[in-house]
Amino acid sequence: MSTSFERFQKRKLISSYFSVVLSIGLVLFLLGILGLLVLNTKKLADHFKEQITISVFLKDNAKEVEVDQLQKSLAMAEYTKKATYVSKEQAAEQHSEEIGENFLDFLGYNPLKNSIDVQLKADYVSTEKIAEIAEEISSRDYIEEVSYDKPLITLLNDNVKKISFWILVASGIFTFIAVLLINSSIRLSIYSKRFIIKTMQMVGATKTFIRRPFIWTNIKLGVLGAVLALIALGFVIYYVNINFPELNLFQDPTILIFLFASVFFLGVLISFISTFFATQRFLNLRTDDLYY
Repeated sequence: MSTSFERFQKRKLISSYFSVVLSIGLVLFLLGILGLLVLNTKKLADHFKEQITISVFLKDNAKEVEVDQLQKSLAMAEYTKKATYVSKEQAAEQHSEEIGENFLDFLGYNPLKNSIDVQLKADYVSTEKIAEIAEEISSRDYIEEVSYDKPLITLLNDNVKKISFWILVASGIFTFIAVLLINSSIRLSIYSKRFIIKTMQMVGATKTFIRRPFIWTNIKLGVLGAVLALIALGFVIYYVNINFPELNLFQDPTILIFLFASVFFLGVLISFISTFFATQRFLNLRTDDLYY
């Protein structure tokens, strides 16, 4: 009979520990995903900004040496990520593919211009800086026009600011929720042992002595939960890096080390604080209040 009861108690204890580890792991995993997004917000924003292209259209009488010099100077400019020469023939082929028919057969001639497409570095993608760059380029005599999508640039910058702000707000809210969830899981596990806590206190055990085993046990559970979260987070980062190589998640390992260390530290810290206050609460309760 006693053996059966002991087995039941052991299964119950393991089930309680498992639920705490699982809840801590899931919450820390989601917190890690959000942290990854926060730390890479600028990188994501820069990726979209660097898709912006300035098209420099050349006059038909532009000399080949002038075009070569212009392309080289643009490629070496501090604001340029990439400069690509596009002939009027290449532009016609691209346009025909986009509209699904050869417009040259209808017109009888090619109205397009030779051009150089300039992809800018993210730091220079703003309305003011692009206007200065366009003015500088268009000062040359053999430049027909410098074209770029001004409304798109304004919209992109505005949206990047809004998204960055709301990501920070969501991070703060989710961190608060994560603390509450982990705290609730640990408090429930300690609640089942409230009579043991009070019995130890009644026989003369100090509060520090009573708290110590609970704190160490839940710190260990927090470490296990954090390790599970980090393993899952590692798989997610690997998957994202394989499918979206342009994000270069492994380019700066310091960011990933900081993220993993923060998740692990949070798991330990929240477990310690939650256990401390949960045990303190039951230590301060009167014996009659334990039944409610």
